[in-house]
Amino acid sequence: MTDWQETAKAVDRIVYLAEAGKRAAVATVVRIEGSAYRRPGAKFLVEEGGQTLGGVSGGCLEADVREVALAAMRDGVPRLLHYDTGSDEQRVWGLGLGCNGSVDVFVQPATSEAALLVAARVKELLKGETPFAVSTLVEGPGYVGSALVLGSVGVLAGSMGGSHPESEIAALALDQLAKGESALHAVGAGRVFTEVYLPPPHLIVFGAGDDSIPLVGYAAAAGFRVTVVDHRSGYLTPERFPAATRLLRLRPEEDPSPLPIGPRSYVVLKTHSLAHDREWVKRLLFTEIPYIGLLGPGKRKELILDQIGSTGSHRVFGPVGLDLGAEGPEQIALSIVAELLAVRSGREPRHLRAREGTIHAA
Repeated sequence: MTDWQETAKAVDRIVYLAEAGKRAAVATVVRIEGSAYRRPGAKFLVEEGGQTLGGVSGGCLEADVREVALAAMRDGVPRLLHYDTGSDEQRVWGLGLGCNGSVDVFVQPATSEAALLVAARVKELLKGETPFAVSTLVEGPGYVGSALVLGSVGVLAGSMGGSHPESEIAALALDQLAKGESALHAVGAGRVFTEVYLPPPHLIVFGAGDDSIPLVGYAAAAGFRVTVVDHRSGYLTPERFPAATRLLRLRPEEDPSPLPIGPRSYVVLKTHSLAHDREWVKRLLFTEIPYIGLLGPGKRKELILDQIGSTGSHRVFGPVGLDLGAEGPEQIALSIVAELLAVRSGREPRHLRAREGTIHAA
């Protein structure tokens, strides 16, 4: 779910560089097989001065991809790279990394006129809440690197230059958009990578005390759009919560309509007030929010649910967080974010060494 956030950073940087008259290239993971550190859609931006942003692996491929990106800037020619991360006996590109997988990475100039037109539309869409997709020709005859931006209503921007049937590509993209998955498809004699962008989930943190500061930072870094709510305006400052998407002054008895309440929103209550927590839980249980994290011991949760006549709600997680042996605001914040990710993905928390199959499998 970090694709949305990472792409926003990359696009902002691309637009800035283009306006400054500088070049850049972007590398995108378009296919993985077996074990891989990043999923399709992961991006690695390389500037003409060599500076980079993002990544396509855990650090093992970036040096090579950077050199290829610099070459793509010089000659304007996109490249589709294949890396085998298996044993030394299965080397491709001279890299035997022992990860038992393979990765395909598409590298293309990012500051060409056509690329910037697509980037401008993507930048606009990333500010909203609507899913969309970008289909890019990564291999085959025609204008490799050409792209279409698509939404539920069809093509929003871009062009394939007449070299491939846009109607077929659009149909494939809409199918992937409905599935919510990025994919690499064969289209005629070429291949098209369709990257699906789903709006990131919201986290609403009630309570702007000091212990909320690390939670907001970690949750934002994990890809959540974070709203911080408190009735004390002095606590709601960008200096305290630089990673927050929104700071909202609100009391439990006031109109909650400004809140991003819905099935893609998660809540953590850290008001340190029994009365405030009780009123927020009472109101939130009438919404579609799937997760209401409640600070404090289990007896406090039971008391609150008993007082509002809603004992045993499965959506109220209290004490909030996973049992990691956490101590202090930072560690507790990590345990909360870990629980949020597990709940969102429908996973039962456990050690990865106990998992069979690939790590990133659904």
